Amino acid sequence: MTDTINTITVKDLNGRLVDLLKLFPKKIQLLIIYNNDCLGCTGRALPLAYEFQQQFPSIQVAGIHTNFTNREGTPENIKSVFTSGELPFPIFIDEHHTVYDQFKAEGTPQWLLITEEGVLFRSIFGSQNNAKNRLYYALESIT
Repeated sequence: MTDTINTITVKDLNGRLVDLLKLFPKKIQLLIIYNNDCLGCTGRALPLAYEFQQQFPSIQVAGIHTNFTNREGTPENIKSVFTSGELPFPIFIDEHHTVYDQFKAEGTPQWLLITEEGVLFRSIFGSQNNAKNRLYYALESIT
């Protein structure tokens, strides 16, 4: 894929609008679009995102909790899925699933690997081993 991205607008946990491309400029970003009600997200994908953050310290990992009707994220319930109660990486809220729609997500979790130049390098759905392997190889080839 070679789609240049102009903006990724989300809210931080304090309710402020943030553009992730401006917040983390000139940095490879691995973004995970997820929802707390998705067991694959909270049980496999978020720990995997943390694992990738440890393995590839030069990249910026961030979570985007996408809201769906009756499945909204609050700072409290977003933090509650982490046993420490602390966020292992920045997490933002996609209030009206705009980012989810922007990237034509297949569901949650949807992974977005974005180059330092703001180009979507890979978009990968899932949290099983196949998705993990595809993400690992994509990260290896981009870093």
